[in-house]
Amino acid sequence: MVEIQGRTLGDSGITVGALGFGCWAIGGAWQNTDGNPLGWGAVDDDESVAAVRRALDLGITFFDTADAYGTGHSETVLGRALRGHRDEAVIATKWGNLFDATTRTAHGQDATPGHARRALTASLRRLGTEYVDLYQLHISDAPLDAAAELRDTCEEFVREGLIRTYAWSTDDPERAALFAQGEHCAAVQHMCNVLQDAPEMLELCAEHGLASVVRSPLAMGLLARNPGAGADTGTGWTRGSGDIRTVPPAWLRWFGEGGLPVPEQAARVDAVRDLLTSGGRTLAQGALAWLWARSPHTVPIPGIRSVAQAEENAGALRYGPLGEGEMKEIATLLAA
Repeated sequence: MVEIQGRTLGDSGITVGALGFGCWAIGGAWQNTDGNPLGWGAVDDDESVAAVRRALDLGITFFDTADAYGTGHSETVLGRALRGHRDEAVIATKWGNLFDATTRTAHGQDATPGHARRALTASLRRLGTEYVDLYQLHISDAPLDAAAELRDTCEEFVREGLIRTYAWSTDDPERAALFAQGEHCAAVQHMCNVLQDAPEMLELCAEHGLASVVRSPLAMGLLARNPGAGADTGTGWTRGSGDIRTVPPAWLRWFGEGGLPVPEQAARVDAVRDLLTSGGRTLAQGALAWLWARSPHTVPIPGIRSVAQAEENAGALRYGPLGEGEMKEIATLLAA
């Protein structure tokens, strides 16, 4: 077993563990204007709070949320969970998406500095904190000129003590590089997992000394031991369950209509399952170990909404990253 080293957010001096806690799921059910789900279904707030606190006990200190998750509910629950524990946690949240909390509906985006300030003020209130450690633009394809202005706005927030660092949640290296020019930019949030590598983003993080905050590290559950009824039994979820995987948007490539795993993607998981679960790891732990072996900058943020999930994911830290030989074998199998 190899000890997993902690990560530093850019050159900010803010240190976090190599594993984070994704808070999308604890926001509960919400939807777009067409009525399609954007969350992960019903959630038990008390269990969410218990999961956050258990994660802290296990050394998970980095919590990633967004104002839009559950149309504010995720931030509220996280704030409740961290009450009395703020100095133990590093909080990341995001802005840019518009929503109506009364109907739990997302309805557009706003890439203006004015909205950024209003959104930050509301996030601080919901989180019950005076500052955010990492503030992230949540509009992945925002125009470059607007993003440059928002980067400067984030520098203003730093000077005012409202945030400590900032980042862009995007899968476009050009956009990430634009934010990386900012003095207090500390990270990029992007997609990466065993099934979908991101070499350009990882190279950019290495070049600029940024943390790679990895979303979808478990491919929305396909790389988890118990990804849900859809992946375990082939029966899928019901459309009314409030789970985004039942009506997957275009970017969600691992599941099809009704939450059924895409056969090609499920076959790729099966091809590398034995390697990922070697040494006693669960499938999820192996997928996290792959990311740690992929780059020393990665901080995967798997979604967690139960104490059991917090414990399983934290258990991956005991095993360390996959070995070089295992990484090469996985690459060969997936290429085939």
